[in-house]
Amino acid sequence: MECPHLNSNVCITIDSSSFPHGSPSSWCCSVCRSNKSPWVCLTCLNVHCGRYVNAHAKQHYEDSQSQVTGGAGQKRCEEQEKNAQHLVCMDCSSYSLFCYRCDDFVVNDTKLGHVQKVREHLRSLDNSPLAVHRRTKRKLLESNSPTSKLLKDNGGASALSAMGLRNLGNTCFMNAILQSLRSLVEELRKTLCYLWQGGPTAFSPDSLFYVVWKIMPSFRGYQQQDAHEFMRYLLDHLHRELQGGLNGAKHPALPVPPDSVKVSGDNPTLSQDGLPVPQDEGKLPAAGGKCCINGSSTVVTSIFGGVLQNEVNCLICGTESRKFDPFLDLSLDIPNQFRHKRAKDQEPGPTCTLRDCLCSFTDLEELDQAELYMCHRCKKRQKSTKKFWVQKLPKVLCLHLKRFHWTSYLRNKVTTYVEFPLRGLDMRGYLLQPEEALPDRWLYDLVAVVVHHGSGVGSGHYTAYGKREGRWYHFNDSTVTLTEEETVVKAKAYILFYTERSDKTTPETDTRR
Repeated sequence: MECPHLNSNVCITIDSSSFPHGSPSSWCCSVCRSNKSPWVCLTCLNVHCGRYVNAHAKQHYEDSQSQVTGGAGQKRCEEQEKNAQHLVCMDCSSYSLFCYRCDDFVVNDTKLGHVQKVREHLRSLDNSPLAVHRRTKRKLLESNSPTSKLLKDNGGASALSAMGLRNLGNTCFMNAILQSLRSLVEELRKTLCYLWQGGPTAFSPDSLFYVVWKIMPSFRGYQQQDAHEFMRYLLDHLHRELQGGLNGAKHPALPVPPDSVKVSGDNPTLSQDGLPVPQDEGKLPAAGGKCCINGSSTVVTSIFGGVLQNEVNCLICGTESRKFDPFLDLSLDIPNQFRHKRAKDQEPGPTCTLRDCLCSFTDLEELDQAELYMCHRCKKRQKSTKKFWVQKLPKVLCLHLKRFHWTSYLRNKVTTYVEFPLRGLDMRGYLLQPEEALPDRWLYDLVAVVVHHGSGVGSGHYTAYGKREGRWYHFNDSTVTLTEEETVVKAKAYILFYTERSDKTTPETDTRR
């Protein structure tokens, strides 16, 4: 966005003595001394840590505003508001600009180009001989660390074999999904190839981002977006482009997918992709039980595609209707009994598990008045029940936990921790015909987790955990760090990616559900 506060907030004179020594990307917070995510205030040139470390940069802004507005008359307050400073800061690693008053990343500059001058000065400091020498020394120390030696012993080069993605301005929603999918077409291929090859520095997915802008207008701009919605749009467009290549023609755009399968009105079943379902009851979709969207299968549906059986029963005459719905992911509610916040002096209640969410999705449910079923035998809308079974499991099972819900005025976030297994997720109990499933083909192991940090869907930050060559990594835009399983299982997951277990042996099943 274009920020109106730059002229009063950007320091006009750049004095090297005002900055800390060393490379800007390794500067330490003036409060906690952390060198993770340093940001420099463009008013006073003080360095503080970002909001996902200890949030001292944000605290610096808040403290300055409380001093400005305290104890003044209305006219005086208006003048102070106009001249308020310490609003704008710059990321010392990516040189992106953020305004706390606008609560957004900034793309414009002052008329005299002061922001660009600050960027050039930080780059010059980052490329100075002393800074280069310190980085080289630090890499040598890291290469001799026990963790690095362990990676080399296991066949990995170093933690740098997992590459980060630069934040282009509130694009963490895209970065988290791309890191998780290391599963459009041309730019996605280029980006995923870079991620697989690895490298010493973060890759900038700007070409892919601009393609996203072109084909998905709702994602234009630099405002925060929903990572799940982006993933669904991305898979949808990728699927249709691949269909166009197979069939020689592009298919029309699909409607925006709802959060979950709904039953209502004269159309008793809609797939999770917002598509019409097969009309013949008791029959699977075409192509031998494969998940087919718009009539043909692609690599997208062969990897992520599964099939649900939706059973609807009229409570008046007992008529049963069965339909099959293709899906690319399952959106799971967090049950209401786990949503209540407890006071500090209250004892903790039972822990919500992924099994609780899956059971809530597949349990028999009576439809409310807004979803009355049109019974073709009664010839009128009647009370009914619905139940979902999994008819076909995908190779990659994507589970979306519905953490955002609408109230009368706003969209709130459900912050409940959901316990999930790292390995051995058993889906047999949700299959329509478990006896016909191949051995071990109902067991899944976790490979990636997308996490939303913050309070609302339009704000906050997305990161991802991903498993590569037996090791877990944390992807925070351009920063990639090696992490442990114990850290992964503590995450408040938003999207979970599980892969079908392919080996014939059955390792120990994870007790977490």
